[in-house]
Amino acid sequence: MRHKPLIMALALALAAPGAALAATEIDQLRAEFERKLKEVQAGYEARLKDLEGRLARNESTAREAAEGARQAREAAPKSAGGGFNPEISLILQGRYFSADGDGHITGFLPAGHAHGREKGFSVDHTELTLGASIDPYFRGYANFAFVDDEVETEEAWVASTALGNGFTVKAGRYLSGIGYVNEQHPHAWDFADQNLAYSAMLGEHYAQDGLQLKWVAPTPMFLEFGLEAAQGADWGDRNGLGSKAAFVHVGDDVGASHAWRAGLSYLRVKAKGREGHWDDDNDVEAETEFDGTSKFWIADFVWKWAPEGNPKYRNFKFQAEYVRRKEDGDLTCADNTADGGACVVGGITDAYDARQSGWYAQGVYQFHPQWRVGYRYDRLDVGSVDFGPAFAGVLSKPDFTPKRQSLMLDYNPSEFSRLRLQFARDEAEQGLKDNQITLQYIHSLGPHGAHKF
Repeated sequence: MRHKPLIMALALALAAPGAALAATEIDQLRAEFERKLKEVQAGYEARLKDLEGRLARNESTAREAAEGARQAREAAPKSAGGGFNPEISLILQGRYFSADGDGHITGFLPAGHAHGREKGFSVDHTELTLGASIDPYFRGYANFAFVDDEVETEEAWVASTALGNGFTVKAGRYLSGIGYVNEQHPHAWDFADQNLAYSAMLGEHYAQDGLQLKWVAPTPMFLEFGLEAAQGADWGDRNGLGSKAAFVHVGDDVGASHAWRAGLSYLRVKAKGREGHWDDDNDVEAETEFDGTSKFWIADFVWKWAPEGNPKYRNFKFQAEYVRRKEDGDLTCADNTADGGACVVGGITDAYDARQSGWYAQGVYQFHPQWRVGYRYDRLDVGSVDFGPAFAGVLSKPDFTPKRQSLMLDYNPSEFSRLRLQFARDEAEQGLKDNQITLQYIHSLGPHGAHKF
């Protein structure tokens, strides 16, 4: 045991140099850490000062730009409407149309207006559109159609924007909310022409002067109700209320890729002096005028598909409508004896009663961002047509079923341009199977609002 102090002293002597060396290394590491920390701090401080300087310069530039814009606004001349700048667009449409018939649909008295179907090359249907918010409470819209030397006001209305609770009131001339395709202008059609049901019974589309009330219900799915009271602009010269309409539309999404809409509509129109024509029993065209009441029932359905709701690359739309028309009143057949017709000198007026219908179904598939292909089938039912006894041997119901098939292909270089090729087998005129070819262009100049569902 006497050697224990000696051993401990020897151990301490050997450990002392190692401890001193460790302490030296720690001091060196601490000094190096502090030096690098100061370098990092200095670098961040320099970058921070640089950023602060750039921010100050940007703020100064922004203030100068804002001040310049304010001065420019103040210096700009004011229009009579207090700086009112409407959205203006011009729709250019032209086509080449090859056909044998004249567009007559056998067994149906025409109604309203139609844009016609000139053969060969034509500028077709050009539209000038103006629209803007008038103030926080109203929006205005006007659409003018140009066909050769004629200008037609297709729409000119104001609509409320601040009633709230889903209500909207529209006043002026407007395309009725009945059906599905009725509110669409020709440039928005999926085919170069309107379906036969609308062409035969509504004159391509039904427009009127009056009031429209719409209400969109606060429900999870789309639910819209509408009422209209109007003069009935396209149906003859009449004072007061000549047209009433009601419709309901319902729709919803099915998953992320599908959506649908269905509707039921009713229209009642009092017609006075509505002009038309009918092939009499001598196979001569007779000019007619109808005074009475027309009632319409329309059922429509639309189904749309797009992968994950994105229609840019691929999409498909199925669309179908059924139209039924009932007419009661008096029909006048003008004297056409000079042409060998059966309507006698002085003309004939007697009762007219008809219950007719028609439908169409179509599908349009966009298989590429710029290409679409579509097929449509149209069919009409002449139904029951009863002429008064004075028309015996003069006018009679034909035993015929008008129909048509159409196939189209269109190329869309952009959202503002469309080029279309369409082929149709038209059997709407008795005794004629008309093979029709249409080449069409549609171009939009200026801003144009999105079309409805």
